[in-house]
Amino acid sequence: MFRRLIALVLGLVAVTACSAQDPSSAKAAQTAWVAGQHYFPIDPPVATAEAGKVEVVEVFSYACPHCAHFQPYADELKGKLPKGVAFRYLPAVFHESWEPFARAYYAAESLGVLDKVHQATFDALHRDRKPLGDIQSLASFYGSLGVDPKLFLSTAQSFVVDGRLASGQAQAQKYGIDGTPTLIVNGKYRITGASAGGLPQMVDLALFLVNKELGAKSGK
Repeated sequence: MFRRLIALVLGLVAVTACSAQDPSSAKAAQTAWVAGQHYFPIDPPVATAEAGKVEVVEVFSYACPHCAHFQPYADELKGKLPKGVAFRYLPAVFHESWEPFARAYYAAESLGVLDKVHQATFDALHRDRKPLGDIQSLASFYGSLGVDPKLFLSTAQSFVVDGRLASGQAQAQKYGIDGTPTLIVNGKYRITGASAGGLPQMVDLALFLVNKELGAKSGK
């Protein structure tokens, strides 16, 4: 009886060790991405900013805490994209209160200071809890980062940004966006954290779809 018990225990240990050392089944489950379940085809596809170039778009808002959590993964994704694949942001406006943040994004991009203020804006809102709910307070905050507040305000409230705001929201509708953060791959596929199974998985799935698109372009 004792020998049988020892054999049973050793057998269970062997099975457990084998499972821990052989993650191939778990990895296969993670990479078996299914259209309509893990990502959603966009029909009809939306034209990319640069014709003929594979593109990844993150639809986001500074006001969205989930987007703040995703930002390190967005940086990881940008770093892993194959050469020649474009990445860009598209600020969403689901609520009137989100509009100042979209204007701030477009103004910062136009002024060439996006790299300076992008992470800082997330940190100020979601880590430091600074009251940045209007364009004036955002101008003051950007001023503390070395951006000319008057130039920022005039840019954020310009007709050019008005046009980009309207165009961006029309594009978000074409993408079928209903939450943030959302990734769009080449205007053809929509990925959310819920569909991918988490924020890290969004990166893996986006890279899978990028390579799928690159393969289609090269005829592979």
